[in-house]
Amino acid sequence: MSITPEELQQLMAEVEREDPIDFADLPFEEGELRALIASHLCEMADAMESFSETDKQLTLLAVAAKLVLENMVLNIQLLRRHGLPMSDSADALLSRLRQNGRNPP
Repeated sequence: MSITPEELQQLMAEVEREDPIDFADLPFEEGELRALIASHLCEMADAMESFSETDKQLTLLAVAAKLVLENMVLNIQLLRRHGLPMSDSADALLSRLRQNGRNPP
């Protein structure tokens, strides 16, 4: 791969400056978690070396979509567990999804 796990960790840190991750009270060191994820993603990318560019893009898009969905579900679960309201944008998105589910195009 054209990026090392260390370089990916640096990019992750740059992204987190704009959108920090709340690690709360996890019993893991943040840097170790970043290193683990960066190594895993670099290994995934290396495993896709034989893929066509289109297949690489589709695979990465599918992985990103899955992670965004998982993140949204976990956030909604946390909000519900603590009895907190969702943001207006999240509530609007879920309302739109519910409406689309009842009235397919």
